[in-house]
Amino acid sequence: MKYLYQLFLAFNSTWLIVVVFLVKEKYRFNFLNDYCIYYSWILFVLTPIILTALSFLVAIKLPKDSLKNSSVREIELANNNFLPTYLGYFFVSLGVNDVPTLIVVFLIIYVFTFLSQTLYFNPIFLLFGYHFYFIKTSGNVKIFLITRKQLKTPGEIGFEKLRRINNYTFIDL
Repeated sequence: MKYLYQLFLAFNSTWLIVVVFLVKEKYRFNFLNDYCIYYSWILFVLTPIILTALSFLVAIKLPKDSLKNSSVREIELANNNFLPTYLGYFFVSLGVNDVPTLIVVFLIIYVFTFLSQTLYFNPIFLLFGYHFYFIKTSGNVKIFLITRKQLKTPGEIGFEKLRRINNYTFIDL
């Protein structure tokens, strides 16, 4: 299950490249041909949002873990660390001129995102109220935490309902 979830997260994290390309190229769904092109664009944007919402349901099946408040030594907000990466993705998708090139670019980025398996940053998580943090534990291990909690002071709060995505990435449900 963990492996499938990692594939799913990597897909959700990179799918916005395709959305930007489809909007740029003014693609539309055939069944909406008689309607405004904006309905297609709305569906393009809603697709990754819905898939991200599903990822929270799937995360319930991941292995459970916890992090005691006494073991949190350092907290660093990571929300803004990924903005340059996503801006790069958007600029790449704006520069792609055809579908075969889009497929190759998407697959390369998807494979590297999946194989890195250190972070699964999906900007759509922000829409659901989640934040991204780097946490350094008392064992001097730096983990990536996805949570709705606002973290400010180390040792202030613990996490009893974590789900382990991989050895260094956790989601707090």
